[in-house]
Amino acid sequence: MLPSPVPVASRSSARDELLGVALEQFASVGYSGTSLSQIADIAGYSKSTVLYHFAAKETLLEAALSPAIETLTGILNDFARRGATPSSQGEFVAQFVDFLLENRLSVHMFINQGQSLQGIPVIHRANSLIVELAESLSGDMATAVDKVRFGVALGGAAYMLVASETWSRDPLPVDEIRSALVAVVTELLAPIHLRPTAL
Repeated sequence: MLPSPVPVASRSSARDELLGVALEQFASVGYSGTSLSQIADIAGYSKSTVLYHFAAKETLLEAALSPAIETLTGILNDFARRGATPSSQGEFVAQFVDFLLENRLSVHMFINQGQSLQGIPVIHRANSLIVELAESLSGDMATAVDKVRFGVALGGAAYMLVASETWSRDPLPVDEIRSALVAVVTELLAPIHLRPTAL
């Protein structure tokens, strides 16, 4: 009697595993510092398996970041449809924080590496979306303070979600992080008449 064949990972499973490893490596080591061979080794596949699913490293980056970009596009479209009111801004902040929690590595990538990877189409889409996000929240007449508040809210939240494990000995539960982020981002992005007068 012949032994049973060893189960081989399904194609979708291999693709998903490669995407997960790639995103982790792109976010931690950097896109430029990550090779397809490294991704294959860490994921436990051959480089030819990576190339079977993704023709090039840029294709892999596109596949890794596109879901987050599509989700954020939907959130922005909902916000634009509802109009910029205190109520809709509150709903937006809650959706945005949930988005950050679910897509922390993707957001970290296009915030921290967006400038150095400008020639890559998926990064261009992400950068354009960040500009659209800033304009939706602060308008064309944004002051320097408005722009800094937006930058601190977005960049600070993304950094905190990715890097907090390295500087916090006692990580907070996700529900506490979510509540804290909603409170802080709401305060940073509050309409002018609701903001504290002193900086």
